[in-house]
Amino acid sequence: MPRRKRLTDAGIARLRAQAREYTVWDTGVAGLGVRVRPSGSRTFIYHRKTEGGVRKMSFGPAALRKVEEVRRACMEAATATTDANDACHRKAPLFRDFVAGQWNVDCFERCKPSTQKGLRSILNRHLLPAFGDRRLDRITRSMALGWFEARSRTVPSAANHALALLHQILNHAVACGHIGANPVRGIRHNPGRKMTRFLSREEIARLHHVLDRYAEGSASEAQQADIIRLLLLTGCRKGEIVYLRREEIRDDRFELADAKTGPRTVLLNAPAREIVARRMQQGNGPWLFPSLRDPSRPRSREPRLWCRMRREAGIEDVRLHDLRHTVASQAAMNGVPLPVVARMLGHSNVRMTMRYAHVGDREIEAAAERVGQAIDTIIGMKEPDAAAPRSRKQETMPDMASPAVRRV
Repeated sequence: MPRRKRLTDAGIARLRAQAREYTVWDTGVAGLGVRVRPSGSRTFIYHRKTEGGVRKMSFGPAALRKVEEVRRACMEAATATTDANDACHRKAPLFRDFVAGQWNVDCFERCKPSTQKGLRSILNRHLLPAFGDRRLDRITRSMALGWFEARSRTVPSAANHALALLHQILNHAVACGHIGANPVRGIRHNPGRKMTRFLSREEIARLHHVLDRYAEGSASEAQQADIIRLLLLTGCRKGEIVYLRREEIRDDRFELADAKTGPRTVLLNAPAREIVARRMQQGNGPWLFPSLRDPSRPRSREPRLWCRMRREAGIEDVRLHDLRHTVASQAAMNGVPLPVVARMLGHSNVRMTMRYAHVGDREIEAAAERVGQAIDTIIGMKEPDAAAPRSRKQETMPDMASPAVRRV
């Protein structure tokens, strides 16, 4: 017959070893007991009945833990087991239903409209065709990895964006209790090219001359030239200039109401103020750069002449966004502190600014030359005339041959 009693720390200490192993069960918590082996060791054990059978657990040597502590651990284990059983019996929703329902309310609707547009494109083109009809708990790591590798062979950059969104959706599914772990966690993204392209001084000058020619052309050419020149002068993002409203313009600044990182202020230098003032005198619609067909609407696309302009300037590999890199690099090379550059570009942290604030090879060569000259000057300095430096005691003692001493 099983031994049962109210377990106490003192009572457990009095249990003695016998020829055969035995267990004393607690009357306070069902399934909790102390197993006593012939060697004399005493161990807390816990048996709990589940639908899958009896689950056996060990809570370690009785000499190292108090009974009340083990009782609380047993209750927590029982609760966790119940929650896990409930989760197993509750079917996880389909991926498309979760995305359209809970994730849409908790995450998607909180994003800016421009962000929602990009997320919707990734969902419709990549994720829903692959995972839409599957339950969340049926999405395995091997399945996700196979899908990612197939996408990466044709569109590696788009595959990276889709994987990042899938990771975020499944993380929210874990938080909502639909799955126990994120199956795509740890899948490495495709390596991307380093964003190190920016214009040198000579390239800036060549682009400036090309823009001057287009500024004297048709209305469309002049408008596109002004947009590109403002991008180069302010370091703004393309959308911040193309969709700039007149109401966001002050005398010496832009008060952007909806930038990428939220509202921000862009201070304007003299050349930028001149371009803005000239554009403000042309027309009276809501946009600084309106559509030439319908002034009530903004331009519908980026400057189409950019490919031709950069080819004429000899900078075919430069993107419009690289003009933003150029502003950051010029600021860094002219001694502007990185926190100030971050504020100027509207970055949320300095780490992002460090990716933009590149330094050109010529500037590095010049800096190395200056450092080398300074060290060479130090090395070439002549030693003092004295053969050995005098001790502090010698420096403080008066010369016995000096007139002052002789007078004494």
